[in-house]
Parts: sequence; C-alpha cells; structure tokens
Amino acid sequence: MIKDRIEALRDYLYDQRLDGVIINKLENLHYFSGFTGDDTMLVVSDEDAVLVTDFRYVEQARQEAPDYRLAKQEKGLLLRVAEVVQELGITQVGFEGAALVVDWYGKIKEQVGDRITLKSVNLNDLRQIKDQEELECIRKAVAISDKAFEDIITYIKPGISENQVAARLEGVMRSLGSQRPAFTTITASGKRGSLPHGTATEKLINAGEFVTMDYGAVYKGYHSDITRTLCVGRADVKQRDVYDAVLQAQLLGVSLVRPGAAGKAVDGEVRKYLHARGYAEYFGHGLGHSLGLEIHESPTLSPRSTCEGLQPNTLITVEPGVYIPHWGGVRIEDTVLVTDTSHEVLTSSPKELIELTY
Repeated sequence: MIKDRIEALRDYLYDQRLDGVIINKLENLHYFSGFTGDDTMLVVSDEDAVLVTDFRYVEQARQEAPDYRLAKQEKGLLLRVAEVVQELGITQVGFEGAALVVDWYGKIKEQVGDRITLKSVNLNDLRQIKDQEELECIRKAVAISDKAFEDIITYIKPGISENQVAARLEGVMRSLGSQRPAFTTITASGKRGSLPHGTATEKLINAGEFVTMDYGAVYKGYHSDITRTLCVGRADVKQRDVYDAVLQAQLLGVSLVRPGAAGKAVDGEVRKYLHARGYAEYFGHGLGHSLGLEIHESPTLSPRSTCEGLQPNTLITVEPGVYIPHWGGVRIEDTVLVTDTSHEVLTSSPKELIELTY
C-alpha cells in the first residue's frame, strides 16, 4: 500500500518536473510512509525514500516505515534533511509551502545553497481518493460516532450543561476506540444554536430548546464528522418548520452526490431549495467538505468549490444549516462515500426530528 503511494508521489513529481520532495506535514508524512511520530521529515526522490528522525523514533520508524531508509539526525532535523538532499544529488526539490514555516525554509535553503532549487507543492490532493484500508478506518470512525449519538440521546435532559454533553460524547467515543476528538466538540443549545461553531460552554440546557451537536472520532488517524440537532421536549411550529427545511435540504444534497457531480452545482441546488423555504440568508457556509487524515480536505461543496466532478472513493460531508440570530439554529450532517455509480451514506444515526420527553 505504501509502495503504491510512493509511486503515485513520484508520478506527481515527474509531472511537476521535480526530482525530489521534502515532506513535513504530519498527515502527508503518515500517508506516504506509515510513520505516526513527529519531529520527522521525509525526502523522496526517483530512486530513494529517506525518513529523517532522531533517537526517540528510530525503533518506531523501522517498524512503521520499512519502505524507507532511515537517516538519524543528531545535530538538528533541518541540517540532516539538507544533508540528505545533497547526498541524493537532487536539484529540483519540492517542499510543502503551506506547511513548512518560513524560518525552516530559510534554514534548509541556507544549507543546500543556490545549486538546488526549492519549489512549493501541494501534496494534499494526492490523498483525495481513498483506498480500501483508509475506507475501513473511516467506516470505523463513523461507527464510533454513531454509537456516541445512540448513547447521548439517553443522557441529555434539562439542567445538564453543554460541557457535560460534549464530555459524554468524547468519553463514549474514547471508550469505543477513538484516539481523540476529531475537532473541538460543538454543543450549542437554545439561542446559541445560531453559532455555526458554537463550542460547548457552561450553559445549562433548558426544556424546549434545540441542541446541536457536531463532533467526530479519530480511528488510526482517520476522522469522522457528524452533526445532529434534537429538541429537548416538544418542538413548536417554527422549530418544526426550520428543522424540516434543513432536513429536506440535507436529503436533497445527499441525493445529488454522485461521480461527476460538480461541487458548486450540488451546493447551488441546496441553496435554491432553502431560498424557496425562506431560509437561504441564514445558511452562510459551504455545504460540505471531504475528510480523511484531516477533518477538512478537498474536494468541497460550496459556491467557491473548484471540484468539477466528484470521483469514486472520495468522501464528502453534506451539512446544510440554518442559523437565525437571537433564535437558534439547526444543522444536520452525514459523511457520504462517492461510489462507482452513486453514493453511500456512511452515517447511520437517525435524522428525523427527535423530541426528548421525560
């Protein structure tokens, strides 16, 4: 599997007219080598693949990255990386411009000199299409998130805090095998539901309020992402209308996910629907994003999406929301796999309006 990824990387380097690349972004380092530690860089050329690390990770690197030659550093990571570049005799070298800080770039450039040209590259897109091993990890992460939702609907009641809800979600996911939360858990109740990224606070949940929960698990480095909104008690007329508008928009968005679908087009159809329902002005973010080793990856569904056509074995979230200031909000989100002919919704938690009664 790693060998295939290295070959794909080398094909990319050939297209970019490069004979080597320095990799320091942790997610890409993990993807192209299998190594899960930090304070490490990769140098990959047409004929060699070198992992540069220190004493702490030597044994781990040999176990996790057997496809790489190990270069131990003792006087500094950047100095050893520059030495490896020179030892390999490569002169047109890519680096991750969005991940390598300016100071580090300057130190590497100072060591390699003018004979070697450094060019900024973006390796993230090489991770868009997931292999079966990756999909298995993401399915597991999604299943953990679903189990946490199954638990949380038995836990929420008036008088507990948003922080308690977030802690419960994270604790259950951890007990089921999640390494950590996929991101800072969002729990927004009542009027705070109008905050799309309303992370949990000490606010107590009251009867009659919506509670929006956006959270995810991480399994073997791979993320899940789910949002559900429920009502603590019986929903009133407006709550039902807003919830139904978001639910129907979400179902529409999911139905449009298929190979070849353009990111802007899918997003646009959902916005048209919310406009017809009178809520488009309250939907201000993109419809969805991919995920994997990072919680936000390409492609995206949004008015600014550059995705001209979704590809099989890519993942996309579909997460419309309505956020009304001084009232509250609703968001519903699934993780969806693009298949060869259509799509598969990986998230299994119910989406119909849940009214918790006591």
